[in-house]
Amino acid sequence: MNDTAEPTVMNDNKRASTLSKDGCWRSFSKVPNLLQYFSTGTYYARVKVNGKIIRQSLKTDVWTTAKLRLIDFLKDKTQARIPEQVVTFGDALKLFRADLAINTAIKPQSKEYRQWCIQKLLTTWPDLEKRGIASLNERECIEWAAKLRKETACDYYNNVIGSLNLVLATGIKEHVSKGGVPFLNPAAVIPRAKKRQIELRLPEPSQFKDFLNAVKEVAPQAGMQTAQMIEFLAYSGVRAFSEAEWITWEDIDWQRKEIIVRGHPDTATKNGEIRRVPILPNMDELLGRLKADTDEKGKILHVPRCDPILTKACAKIGIATLTLHDFRHLFATRCIESGVDIPTVSRWLGHKDGGALAMKTYGHLRNEHSRQMAEKVKF
Repeated sequence: MNDTAEPTVMNDNKRASTLSKDGCWRSFSKVPNLLQYFSTGTYYARVKVNGKIIRQSLKTDVWTTAKLRLIDFLKDKTQARIPEQVVTFGDALKLFRADLAINTAIKPQSKEYRQWCIQKLLTTWPDLEKRGIASLNERECIEWAAKLRKETACDYYNNVIGSLNLVLATGIKEHVSKGGVPFLNPAAVIPRAKKRQIELRLPEPSQFKDFLNAVKEVAPQAGMQTAQMIEFLAYSGVRAFSEAEWITWEDIDWQRKEIIVRGHPDTATKNGEIRRVPILPNMDELLGRLKADTDEKGKILHVPRCDPILTKACAKIGIATLTLHDFRHLFATRCIESGVDIPTVSRWLGHKDGGALAMKTYGHLRNEHSRQMAEKVKF
């Protein structure tokens, strides 16, 4: 078989395949109208037209050639049919939003973010809602994505093109249910942006106290509360609005010196699991100060929207502008610099990947620490 033909592996992430019961035919989950005859490697197109299944050889055993010929085959069969009711992108979007609204597996924050991505999609592609989904082609999807990439951050860009893919998939399913000929999702060819390494610009230990003082000075009324919240995030590594805001005094395990992180009462933590974070000495001292002003019931602190305060405080002491999420990075950085291993830090942060993300984000710190330790070795 040609060495560029589809490889015979069952768990290919890009185009997972399944053999038929008789072991002769192979289908592909990513390209539902494509078959491969297993013994020869030849690809076939398969489509249902007017209730009749048509299977036709594409006369190639090369994966890329087969996909191109399949597109021509599907277009030919579509044009040969009596024109059916057109499903517009707007129709597909209504169906997608209805499904999204009742999907209990997706958190409210994720649903809201998906709607933001869809709005960005509609803003940057003004006439898209009126277009029939069968009229969209790969070239215009790629051209639109190229313009979007210039004005959008990496993660947001990937989620916007992901939203386009999901809506079109819903539309194609509706198109087929109305008797239309299946076709390939034209947005599937849009390349995803590679995520760049995070450049951490965090305050040095000597600057952190100055920063807290600056926060209190630039906002006389809300400054004290904001500074306490910043300390809490920096000493625990918890997420601000989905975790820290919901921690109560009842979640402080004084005996084991741990904070129980449960997250939002309805949606829990980001990964849906309760975790325990150790009470570090600085946190112990902070809780002692907070405890003096409360009856130790209910929420420990209120997490305000304080971006203007952070911006002013950073400018006041001459450091890079910080966000609330940066204090989660600060916690991880200080832990690793203090000698805590990355898998442990990862568990404290609530990651479920065994430390892969933490290693990618903070691995350079471990390398730097290793070099410092190496310089101490003498023979």
